[in-house]
Amino acid sequence: MGRLPEDEILTRLVQVPLWRRSGNVITRTVEAPSFLAGIAIVDGAAQAAEDANHHPDIDIRWRNVTFTLTTHDEGATLTDKDFDLAEKIDRVARENGA
Repeated sequence: MGRLPEDEILTRLVQVPLWRRSGNVITRTVEAPSFLAGIAIVDGAAQAAEDANHHPDIDIRWRNVTFTLTTHDEGATLTDKDFDLAEKIDRVARENGA
């Protein structure tokens, strides 16, 4: 797995419209309905990350949880791993009311 070409990055971004790109990272802030729902989202995202062996940076601020993804193994660049995990995080957020 290597760095995605720019055209593929742009295509994959369309598939995860709640995520924003800044250079070689993608980020999404999830606003959960409650603090405990936010923690449930983090827990689900953590399990998905473990299953994928690809771990996001996570910042928890009350009901707001920010996820940041990049592939450090490939020189801190965007790969399929980032977009695949972003889709899983989106699913977890929906399942928890966000």
